[in-house]
Amino acid sequence: MSAPEPSPTARRERLVGLLVLGIAVVLLVSSPTWFASDRVGVGVGQVVLAVVLAGVGALLLRRAPRS
Repeated sequence: MSAPEPSPTARRERLVGLLVLGIAVVLLVSSPTWFASDRVGVGVGQVVLAVVLAGVGALLLRRAPRS
């Protein structure tokens, strides 16, 4: 027997959570570029935004029921 299919809402929450986490990773990985070009304010802002998005993504993933 196979596992039951997750509801469309749960699947959507999980996919959006993964998307937001992916965006956070890209922002975090690309932030050293700003620090290297002496634009520290932009780099710090990008790191802060990445941390916030990672928190939101993790919250969405935890809220999505697993089936």
